[in-house]
Amino acid sequence: MLTKYEKLIYTLCYRMSGNLFDAQDLTQETFLSAYQRLEEFDGEHERAWICRIAVNKCLDHQKSAARRILPAEEKIFLELADGNADPEATCLLDESKKEVQKLCRQLPPPYDEIAEAHFYEEKSVREIAEERGRNLRTVQTQVYRAKGLLKKKLKGG
Repeated sequence: MLTKYEKLIYTLCYRMSGNLFDAQDLTQETFLSAYQRLEEFDGEHERAWICRIAVNKCLDHQKSAARRILPAEEKIFLELADGNADPEATCLLDESKKEVQKLCRQLPPPYDEIAEAHFYEEKSVREIAEERGRNLRTVQTQVYRAKGLLKKKLKGG
């Protein structure tokens, strides 16, 4: 079980704790707890079971450290509670979003901030224009150009 889920659980713990060292400790605690409760486990949905233990360990850690739960962490927990979530897919989506943010930040001004707001923060053109006090058409043009610049970066150009 350890070799099969080690990366998944570490990624989940890192996502929820935001700290490499805490993630390592929480991963170790998760597997220790799983092995201690192995006799209670019914054998079905092993992956969901181990992920649930990890999420609970992370939530306990956050409560004990008086940390706020970030929205992304709440989303993971709620999806796991529903039984519809794929924690690995959720983590991959988060990684993809970070990559989008990184690419947006590599663009020249003003496209960097516009691209990050639109593609990473998922704000509408209207929201961006209102927040920054800019003309709607200007922001539309900047989003269009930023999209072109991002395409070039992704193609290696």
